[in-house]
Amino acid sequence: MRLPSWLTQHVAALRALLVLTVLTGVLYPLFVTGVVQLPGLRDKADGSVVREHGRAVGSTEIGQSFTDAKGRPLVQYLQSRPSSGGYDPTATGASNLGPESVVDTLPHGGDAGTPSLLTQVCTRSRDVGRLEHVDGSRPYCTDTGVGAVLGVFRAHGDTGRITRVVSLNQACPTRPFLARYRGVRVECARGGADYSHAMITPIRGDAPAHPAVPADAVTASGSGLDPQISTAYAALQVPRLARERHVSPARVRAVVREYTTGRALGFMGEPGVNVLQVNRALDAKYPYRSNAR
Repeated sequence: MRLPSWLTQHVAALRALLVLTVLTGVLYPLFVTGVVQLPGLRDKADGSVVREHGRAVGSTEIGQSFTDAKGRPLVQYLQSRPSSGGYDPTATGASNLGPESVVDTLPHGGDAGTPSLLTQVCTRSRDVGRLEHVDGSRPYCTDTGVGAVLGVFRAHGDTGRITRVVSLNQACPTRPFLARYRGVRVECARGGADYSHAMITPIRGDAPAHPAVPADAVTASGSGLDPQISTAYAALQVPRLARERHVSPARVRAVVREYTTGRALGFMGEPGVNVLQVNRALDAKYPYRSNAR
């Protein structure tokens, strides 16, 4: 008995589905799992887990935070770079915010608001500066750690005299970072107000062109799981680590150098410092005592 053509096509499609499911959904994953268990590959495939006394304390390939229960930096430890996913391997990814993200969504009603990428960078730079006792100022940032961005209204849209100026990232009753802009008084912003007709005008300010706080201290990596920081960010933290652990900065720098890797293949990327490995070495060599003064 000859089957109808439409039924023959459906049977063929079902066979293809079953064969491909077995090949790509069963056999191939089993094959890859078996290969990565070979000597030299097994550790990396299992996450390069670091254990102490049989307990997992981290991974050399996946970053983690060194903060307390309230998210405050533990002063005795080298700090990681920011992570958009909170260093959660199940939430890996970037913030998807680009250089044009300079205006915050201010709190309004029950909405807590959303900081722009610029304000996130400004806040982080301010906080790192306070932690490391250095100048945390950056171009286009206010002293309070938000983006220094004005909304400038003109009489004829993009042209004509300036009729109104609003500090878009400073919610009322905050005092604007500038009192006047081109002779016009600067207002604080109100959550929920419509400023879409304003010309977005970032103000550079007088911050140094080369900030004391490195870029990787204020920006997250694409994966959000970077285990390394730049040598510049590590060097910035050395005085604090030495002070808190009551050792000389030279000894801390020696530990940092031990866990610094060079450029891939000698020319790609930049040297990096593994945060977890440095912190474990510091704990082993120079244990932290919070009540020691």
